[in-house]
Amino acid sequence: MADMDIKGVRIEYDTFGKRGSSTLLLIMGLGGQMIYWDEDFCAQLAGTGHYVIRFDNRDVGLSTHFVHAGVPDMAGAMEARKGESKGIPYSLEDMADDAFGLLDALQIDRAHVFGTSMGGMIAQIMALSRPSRLLSLISMSSSTGNPGLSFPKPEEMGITVEPEPLEREANIDFTVRGLRMLAGRGFPFDEEGVRILVARAYDRAFYPEGRWRQLAAVIASPSRKQALASLNLPTLVIHGDDDVLVPLIHGRDTAETIPDAELLVIQGMGHDLPRQVWPRIVAAVAAHMAKAEHRYS
Repeated sequence: MADMDIKGVRIEYDTFGKRGSSTLLLIMGLGGQMIYWDEDFCAQLAGTGHYVIRFDNRDVGLSTHFVHAGVPDMAGAMEARKGESKGIPYSLEDMADDAFGLLDALQIDRAHVFGTSMGGMIAQIMALSRPSRLLSLISMSSSTGNPGLSFPKPEEMGITVEPEPLEREANIDFTVRGLRMLAGRGFPFDEEGVRILVARAYDRAFYPEGRWRQLAAVIASPSRKQALASLNLPTLVIHGDDDVLVPLIHGRDTAETIPDAELLVIQGMGHDLPRQVWPRIVAAVAAHMAKAEHRYS
């Protein structure tokens, strides 16, 4: 693992595969460290002949923590979405600029960009703001921000809103319980593997405050639906049909909005990435990237 200074923001990153191959940039979701892109999954993607990069978004993991920004005003974030105020420390556009800055620092002109959940939103913004820098877009478990589509409330998902414990073992239990609720019912929940990953993330960089600032950026982000309708970029949309956090209707909306986008629905997958679906997703992503690269050859 290494780090880069991107306009004053330290970005921690890791790479897989051979430098010089076409690049696949992975962007993780809300509050997730880059290690949530499993090393074996990244290695499988790199095994398709690509140079794979994963990184910690700002305010999470080993990248810069915006401690000085304090706790964001969620009401202000809602007003920012309407364009009436700017009550947030940073935006998803700023996070997209971090990703571009990392590519610049690594001297990579163009890349396939694969984002999940919030990372999918950031990837969409990258595609809209600088389409010439992307070879293709892959949006997983994400949304266009279409205001006509609702998100379920915590109680509707069976999630009790309670403060996140700070003590290590209690926090690990809390996080594993939450991830179990988000996991799809079509695959066994890997309790032991998830617990090991969550413990590793806690020990690597426990910093829950950053998640709230990232959430404020998500809330403040306006709908991308109208702009995406004019996007001319090879796009693959991946979504689980058992996603309780970002229901499948959001994935269908994304695929229907972006011209010629391909939709891959994973039966039984929730807001997670179970090991059992890796072969199917890796194959689909590899085929998508090959098709996109053929377009530019």
